[in-house]
Amino acid sequence: MLEKGIKGVQEVTVDENNTAKALGSGSLQVFATPAMIALMEKTAWMSVAPYLEEGSGTVGTLLNVKHTAPTPVGMKVTCETELIEVDGRRLVFSVKASDETGVIGEGTHERFIIQNEKFQSKADAKLS
Repeated sequence: MLEKGIKGVQEVTVDENNTAKALGSGSLQVFATPAMIALMEKTAWMSVAPYLEEGSGTVGTLLNVKHTAPTPVGMKVTCETELIEVDGRRLVFSVKASDETGVIGEGTHERFIIQNEKFQSKADAKLS
């Protein structure tokens, strides 16, 4: 059962593939904001996945985060999330990313619980 307080942790090492230069969000060899956001989303959805009914998943719908410090190639980034609100199918997480020297980004992230097949069918119907 989904309840406030569920926590998640994920780590990634900054490499050539997740820099601002590689992802097109800038020209520097530092951890890209889109990569930080992807790590935050991954950490959030993975934290609640074991508590969902069979065939259910979550999709991200809202992010309000600040990326406040750069992280160079070779350094580890750790993301921590906590489920802070459950409102029916709507889930709100606090999200925080840190490198080995301190916090590099934080904010909130909203996800909604969906039925995987129904959601995928709805998306695929746009091709028809």
